Amino acid sequence: MKILYMTDTHIRGTTPRSRTDDFPQTIYQKLVETMEIAKREQVDAILHGGDIFHSPNLSPAVVRQFADLFHRAPAPIYAIAGNHDVYGHNPQTVPRTMLGLLDAFGALQLLDSKTPLLLEKAGTKVQVTGTPFHYELDKRPIALDYAVANSTNADYCIHMVHGMLVDRSFPEGVAHTTIQQIWELETDWNILLTGHYHAGFKMQTRQGKYIVNPGALARIHSQKAEMNRMPQVVLMDFTNEMRVELIPLTCAQKGTDIMDRSALEKAAFRDQQLQQFMQQVGASSEYKGITAKEIIEQISQSEGIEESIKRDALRRLAEAEEQEGGTVCE
Repeated sequence: MKILYMTDTHIRGTTPRSRTDDFPQTIYQKLVETMEIAKREQVDAILHGGDIFHSPNLSPAVVRQFADLFHRAPAPIYAIAGNHDVYGHNPQTVPRTMLGLLDAFGALQLLDSKTPLLLEKAGTKVQVTGTPFHYELDKRPIALDYAVANSTNADYCIHMVHGMLVDRSFPEGVAHTTIQQIWELETDWNILLTGHYHAGFKMQTRQGKYIVNPGALARIHSQKAEMNRMPQVVLMDFTNEMRVELIPLTCAQKGTDIMDRSALEKAAFRDQQLQQFMQQVGASSEYKGITAKEIIEQISQSEGIEESIKRDALRRLAEAEEQEGGTVCE
């Protein structure tokens, strides 16, 4: 038995400003190649780790094109909902989404951790479960979302989670789970497949278990890590013994060829200008008899500050006044 896994396709009808290509056509070609790999490898199932769509109410015209592709897949597609697939981080809203429509029409089948799917072939049984994205994911006890029991007496267990599982700790306040925490769990899965964290990480293995996030099929943001990363899928082979392999997509172009960092760099430069401007305002506030608003107006005129930066400075001033309960810097 063979199973293919992909995640975070973020299907949409428009092109992000960070890209210079036709994004909808690019992601379509990536999915076509994924289906070709599935056909070549004669897989028995295709798994999707969530964020099939970039929004829950995508245009029906866009959905129709991809639904047709899913219907023609060489093997059944089983998926979990990501945060972009639902409304308000609530998986209960799936029936009102385009993902729910694909599930209802049989283009794919949605999974959950409470109802295991059992795949059987040539005497081999594989249990597949999935935890869709929800608001408490990576905030509540992780065993509730990342651990599963082998309730079907399967030979192997695969569990999918659309959670922020990472290979290093993130700053405080960012909900996430580390791989080290996962290794400490008591669980029956043999392979844990994750998504959501677009960068992915190197395949992890310990005592015959695998933790795999191949990274998103879509590259939406133009951070350097995304520009250097090549999209790939995961092939799991249970024919003789369990084998896990990463397969890069040949149709994916280099990030430097199809991604534009100018908007990101312009935003960073603008933030730097705003910070310097606010420092000037703060340094000038020692003068009595003049308000911070007047200081902002005077400095912006004398220094030739962009109108948008001045508006942001005034907005920050208004927010500070609201928090202080009155006018500041008088």
